[in-house]
Amino acid sequence: MTTTWRHLPAPAREIAQAATEAVGAAQDREAGAYQPAVERLAAADRAGLVLGGVVRLLLEEGHPDGLDGDDVRQVLERCVRSAAWRPDVDPHVLLVLLAGALGVYDPGDDDAPPDPAAIARHAPLLVADLLAATGRPLADYLSAAFAEVARTELHD
Repeated sequence: MTTTWRHLPAPAREIAQAATEAVGAAQDREAGAYQPAVERLAAADRAGLVLGGVVRLLLEEGHPDGLDGDDVRQVLERCVRSAAWRPDVDPHVLLVLLAGALGVYDPGDDDAPPDPAAIARHAPLLVADLLAATGRPLADYLSAAFAEVARTELHD
């Protein structure tokens, strides 16, 4: 990992390190490295919030004119195909991640909302897939997502 994240508080640093490891393992399709990184991510409080911010930023950059239903379907299909190395990939969880990042998901309307462990297993797969289109490092998006979380907390 090239970014140390020393400037972040310990909980945020844990999210950054676990996310970096999990996304890296997803990009390399390393099942042995993926599982422990995902477990660390699942144990990190608010990791879903940060990764949701990363997904939103990646979607905004990849679709500057906005997303429509076809765009979401294409992202979902591409991600499911690229994550086929994981036998436990659930398209519903990926769709929840996409909808959540776009602010259109209400867990109260979902008969089977994914648990934090499922979110942690799937978010790095989605991030890795979206990163493939940008050519930029995950650290840039993590930094932006942490800054956004900090701004939101400051104003609440």
